[in-house]
Amino acid sequence: MSEEARELYLDSGVQEIDVESVTPLTFFRDWVAPNKPVIIKSAITKWNAFKKWNSSYLREKIGEAYVTVAVTPNGYADAPNNSYFVMPEEKKMKFNHFLDILNKEIEEPGIFYVQKQNSNLTDEFRDLLSDVDSEISWFSEALGKSPDAVNFWMGDERSITSMHKDNYENIYCVVNGYKDFILHPPTDAPWIPYKLYPQACYNSDSDGKFTIKPVEDSLYVPWICIDPLHPDFDSYPQYKKAVPIRCRLQAGDALYLPSLWFHHVSQSHGCIAINYWYDMEYDIKYNYYKLVQNLTWNKLLED
Repeated sequence: MSEEARELYLDSGVQEIDVESVTPLTFFRDWVAPNKPVIIKSAITKWNAFKKWNSSYLREKIGEAYVTVAVTPNGYADAPNNSYFVMPEEKKMKFNHFLDILNKEIEEPGIFYVQKQNSNLTDEFRDLLSDVDSEISWFSEALGKSPDAVNFWMGDERSITSMHKDNYENIYCVVNGYKDFILHPPTDAPWIPYKLYPQACYNSDSDGKFTIKPVEDSLYVPWICIDPLHPDFDSYPQYKKAVPIRCRLQAGDALYLPSLWFHHVSQSHGCIAINYWYDMEYDIKYNYYKLVQNLTWNKLLED
């Protein structure tokens, strides 16, 4: 099924288009309706953020503001580890302090990543809002809605986002540095292995030693159990049938990441990104996807 679907509607890579060629109608017709990713070149080069966001400017604008930072021992937040689905330790600190750690001006144990996905740009980073667009206007018009959340991301090359999917139409914009994506379409769902994990959180002591602390009375989390950077084909041979699509998103560009696409994300040191989440349509495509997912997960539960 997925092989035929791939041949009929997918490309071997992610295509690129120029932002000047984008209209709401053509974007919806060519990319949203067929559920295909695309890189929009020079999408945000007119933003003040693209021109101004460096350490000196950010220190001046928000250096004294307290922000939420995810801290892990290995760079993997919200990812399986030691038979648990482990969430990061979250610390509140001044943004200046985070930059000192990121720029290695001070040493602290752990890997620090600004990645709180609760529309943190409009909350903790609201003093930067004037430097970016509040929404991607042509995309909002194409979908007939405004974004549910706008998120600010900043970290170094050690911070990795494990493979997952979102129920959002996503416009992901890189302001500084670059992001590397490994993508799988929803039609690869039968070949993407999941496990059920109890929840836990990282916890560090005064010496900087991290432990995994189980979350009491938590539900089990279904999560993808394979690392596409180092796939274990012996344990998960079905993943050989999935064909990853890789792309690099450079500063100034945006990626349209369609809803329900699996994605794994890594980045360059000091990368800054903004993404816009628009709620997906729960239409017949979603229902077909849920059918495939349920059939796959039923086998998981049987095993």
